[in-house]
Amino acid sequence: MPFRTIIEPFRIKTVEPIRHTTREERGAALQTAGYNLFLLKAEDVLIDLLTDSGTGAMSSAQWAGMMQGDESYAGARSFFRFEAAVQEITGLKHVIPTHQGRAAERILFGSTLKPGDIVPNNTHFDTTRANTEYRQAVALDLPIPEGTHPEQLHPFKGNMDLEKLERVLAENPGKAPLVMITVTNNSGGGQPVSMANIRAASELCRRYNVPLFLDACRFAENAWFIKLREDGYADKTPLAIAQEMFSYVDGCTMSAKKDGLANIGGFLAVNDDDLAQRCKNLLILTEGFPTYGGLAGYDLEAIAVGLHEVLDEDYLRYRIRSVAYLGEILTRAGIPIVQPPGGHAIYLDAKAMLPHIPQSEYPAWALGLVLYLEGGIRSVEIGSVMFGHQPDGSEKPAAMELVRLAFPRRVYTQSHVDYLAEVLLHVNQLRQRIRGVRMVEAPSVLRHFTARMAPAHNRLIVD
Repeated sequence: MPFRTIIEPFRIKTVEPIRHTTREERGAALQTAGYNLFLLKAEDVLIDLLTDSGTGAMSSAQWAGMMQGDESYAGARSFFRFEAAVQEITGLKHVIPTHQGRAAERILFGSTLKPGDIVPNNTHFDTTRANTEYRQAVALDLPIPEGTHPEQLHPFKGNMDLEKLERVLAENPGKAPLVMITVTNNSGGGQPVSMANIRAASELCRRYNVPLFLDACRFAENAWFIKLREDGYADKTPLAIAQEMFSYVDGCTMSAKKDGLANIGGFLAVNDDDLAQRCKNLLILTEGFPTYGGLAGYDLEAIAVGLHEVLDEDYLRYRIRSVAYLGEILTRAGIPIVQPPGGHAIYLDAKAMLPHIPQSEYPAWALGLVLYLEGGIRSVEIGSVMFGHQPDGSEKPAAMELVRLAFPRRVYTQSHVDYLAEVLLHVNQLRQRIRGVRMVEAPSVLRHFTARMAPAHNRLIVD
């Protein structure tokens, strides 16, 4: 069609009110929350971009499917519908439901890792890294060089560095029980991984007899980027592309709270019979019977529908374009972001935006606080608070200081995005006045969830 506007490919049937607050109210809320956006009350947030995990709107077909939920403890119809949907897309033999992605990670790593093992990944995200390190294994990130430079353009910045991967496998025989590739690469800016990279990594892993797994939370978005950017895929459907992606791997973990379009749920899928049995044994211990895995039957129904809806081309075109639209506005204004824009989020480059704040004072965390203070926007830091704490207890600045603005699926409209752009342009005008923060208290693992912070040097976060 000759029209340029890409509209939301849905109509709204139910609405939920959101509450405007004053700047003074938001300042008080930050103090109460220990300057941690995770600890805010959701009712005090105007536009919530903390995460795209489990925060999407479900479709009428999903709600209808939930009414068919079979809540039988074992062998429920809902499980077999869920299993069929997963197997159609992934082709993997054993499908093990879990209550969310981190449970799938815990069960997989609990069944495969021992102290001193190495898990190569393009870039581990927070729970993947934490579950690896909890087993006293090494979570090794192997992004391509372009992946650690926000300003550089590359169509597949999420790719794994294959030369480094081969070196790790060759120099550490028997020490890598598995290799993972995260699609899209969340910690690296929501950047996609090419089919060629997945295929080549698979060939390497087979040569060294090491299983390859996908962290497949955003598999559909990755498939869409392959369709748009990789030669030979323009005429293929997202489903066909996803099926090829999974054909190169031995298993996957999945949070269905992302590209499953559900509010809860996930799964672990593997081909190896022995590994599947060990994982099911661990699942029964902590999650539930293998045909429900900690989920209600109606959750399994919602995921079964969502896994097909997420591969709809109109939906993917709208989703990716919404994020790119905001990225274009920010780029024109000179606001540094990870380029090109990712699939599920815009990532602000706080190190470039706030060069006057040292990494020891957490510039990305500070920028997130100011976005909330000025406009009621909740985001999440992906920097030295999230990734600075090392397994030996030491501190190491993160490679990048990013603020992620993660778009919930089918929740916000164009006017929300335009308001978000206004807030970001306003905060950019204040950037020289933004000050850093210090950590008051924090746990040793996944500290960004519950850490309490304070303005550094007893100054305001915005002078």
